[in-house]
Amino acid sequence: MRRLRIGMAQVNTTVGDFVANTQKILEAIAEARSLGVDLLTFPELAICGYPPEDLLLKPQFIEENLRALDKVVDASSGLTVVVGFVDAKGDIYNAAAVIHDGKLAGVYHKIYLPNYGVFDENRYFHPGRECPVYIIDGIGVGINICEDIWYEAGPATAQAYSGAEVIVNISSSPYHFGRGNFRERMLGTRASDNVAIIAHNNLVGGQDELVFDGNSMVLDEKGKLLARGKQFEEDLVIADLDVEAVFRTRLHDPRWRKGTLLLEEQRWHIAKIVVSEVPSAAPKPSLPERQLQVRGLPDEVYDALVLGICDYVHKNGFEKVVIGLSGGIDSSLVAAIAVDALGHSNVVGVAMPSRYSSPGSISDAELLAQNLDIRFLIIPIEEVFQAYLEVLAEAFKGTEPNVAEENIQARTRGNILMALSNKFGWLVLTTGNKSEMATGYATLYGAMAGGFAVIKDVPKTLVYELARYRNSLAGSELMPSTIIEKPPSAELRPEQKDTDTLPPYDLLDPVLEAYVEEDKSVEQIIAMGIDEGVVKWAARLVDTSEYKRRQAPPGVKITPRAFGRDRRLPITSRFKGW
Repeated sequence: MRRLRIGMAQVNTTVGDFVANTQKILEAIAEARSLGVDLLTFPELAICGYPPEDLLLKPQFIEENLRALDKVVDASSGLTVVVGFVDAKGDIYNAAAVIHDGKLAGVYHKIYLPNYGVFDENRYFHPGRECPVYIIDGIGVGINICEDIWYEAGPATAQAYSGAEVIVNISSSPYHFGRGNFRERMLGTRASDNVAIIAHNNLVGGQDELVFDGNSMVLDEKGKLLARGKQFEEDLVIADLDVEAVFRTRLHDPRWRKGTLLLEEQRWHIAKIVVSEVPSAAPKPSLPERQLQVRGLPDEVYDALVLGICDYVHKNGFEKVVIGLSGGIDSSLVAAIAVDALGHSNVVGVAMPSRYSSPGSISDAELLAQNLDIRFLIIPIEEVFQAYLEVLAEAFKGTEPNVAEENIQARTRGNILMALSNKFGWLVLTTGNKSEMATGYATLYGAMAGGFAVIKDVPKTLVYELARYRNSLAGSELMPSTIIEKPPSAELRPEQKDTDTLPPYDLLDPVLEAYVEEDKSVEQIIAMGIDEGVVKWAARLVDTSEYKRRQAPPGVKITPRAFGRDRRLPITSRFKGW
């Protein structure tokens, strides 16, 4: 039987950390060699980290990346390795190195460069023009990169009809909820349409706003899932591929013979490159069964947030974080996520009561801190607030109290948190959610002041789901029910409620999803049966708050269209959709 033992090293790399990234790669090679792996793959741009953005414009960055590749080549004796790197041949390319037994056997250049959503690869890379098939252990293997596999008649199809029985796709495909299921359906379709085994190796880890979920997959020639990598964790996925089954299936599929006509229409140069003609005769150790359960909502979102904050904090050199605890659900959820990501000893909660803070909010914040076992500080802001009012008394003379006095309190709290950050080196985590960011219901230099906005892409209604989910894991009220059940309020004036300023969140969030993520017009959203007043109210708030969002800290992307990297609108614009 013609078989190939493939390994996919699902690693968590850091952009620009060539030493650590290379070390991870070398360790995975050593482990794979001990397990009898014939072909070992790594994610897209694993050597330099993804996405490197404008670091690609620095020649020194490219050179260090190439030196790191040389170390990987030297360490590859006894097996074939495919690893992502930046190739420099007159221009630069998003590339996959094909390495065999200590020698560079070939290089594949990514053909389709995504330039939508969070991607900007046309800014940096030159597209590839060649679509080779590599003969590895006597088996035809097509190698391509991320976006290349998403096209129906793309490189994978050209490689399959040129003799590739196994298609390896190295990828750095970022997470948003629902993405994993969609990716699996697409890969299954590519496998069955091309009658080829598909091995998709995806990156894992957090990089600025992006989280990569891993979830690497091997699917057989009929689109059936053979093996899966862990979600949100590093993993080495190993599978024994029955390549003979591909040949048998192709013999029984009449579509296959007609498909060869496609080759005449392809614009890419297709060649066969012999890497190794004979499989290894060494005995292979048996592999344990892999049983991995795929998470759904809200589980996977929670895990994405935990990984996102863990990597952002650690990769940027912080150890501890500080959070303003208001006794509300947003700050409580952020604190719980931070504890799960960093450990309770690395999280500090600070309550900053004012004259408008209810006794229940203070006691709820204190109870939460006890439940999470985190350090808890109480720093009242009344004296500072009163001093502001006295200093501004002459300037404010003859006016009624309004949002200005409210925001003084929020900015005082932001100032205190930043003072603690400066004094002790703690990273400030902000607690605003996507519903608030969308509508501008957040104070610049106040509640928005901080280094990382954990839930800035989490709609308020999902915040409640995540809080209940986290409590279900604890089997107790980790976040007290009084926090979850109380009407949301900023508590910046007497008897204040969020609904004084915003539509109820169960009405608001569907409008925001349609208007922000789907770009539906006000008229189309009204036609969905949503109240006209609510729709226009929400759309106006979104359009007039762009300047605030530009000044918000980065945060974890978990929806298909997040503010910042995904949705880019001008601040100055006379176009008003409402």
